[in-house]
Amino acid sequence: MVKQFFAAAATAAGFVLATLAPAQADTVLQARLGALLGQERAAIQEVPNVRLAALTAVPPASARNLQTAPGTITYDRAFLAAQPVATGGDQWQCLAEALYFEARGESVEGMFAVGEVILNRVDSARYPSSLCGVINQGTGRRYACQFTYTCDGNAEVIAEPAAWRRVGKVARMLIDGAPRTLTNGATHYHTRAVNPRWARVFPRTTTIGSHHFYRQG
Repeated sequence: MVKQFFAAAATAAGFVLATLAPAQADTVLQARLGALLGQERAAIQEVPNVRLAALTAVPPASARNLQTAPGTITYDRAFLAAQPVATGGDQWQCLAEALYFEARGESVEGMFAVGEVILNRVDSARYPSSLCGVINQGTGRRYACQFTYTCDGNAEVIAEPAAWRRVGKVARMLIDGAPRTLTNGATHYHTRAVNPRWARVFPRTTTIGSHHFYRQG
């Protein structure tokens, strides 16, 4: 629209400019451009705000074929689907399994949040210093483990390949240093369906999906 106005201004002023002195030509051109821009502003004011916001919104990076900056996470399925298939060693396997059994039904944000808790525990002196150590702490004692799926007596079978690929990518990004900014340093979580005793002691940091998150003081 702006280009069209400037083109019209240049055409309309061209005949006048050819016959005027430079200073006079500049004055005439400025006057004509001011009038045209004033008309444009008046026209824009007639456009509803919602429509104007839609017209001027910047498309997402993916729609403009731009690469997302390294370390930037977009918490949606489209972003996750665009990531390469993930692989890794024992620590990656442990984290991917934990995310599969604890959070595969959550949103992408919810999966990252559960992963954050596990890595926050690894960083804490209160817990084992490896992912597998944190995840399997207490395993072998029925319902005395830290992550229920490791001691509920049920076989740990990966039956949903698509979900496994998704959690594997989340695990890979977390291990590789993805920002941990969702849970404000949480070290615990539970579903809304239960109310453990420690939830009345530790401060809740956030709620994401079906999980409440807490930080051990």
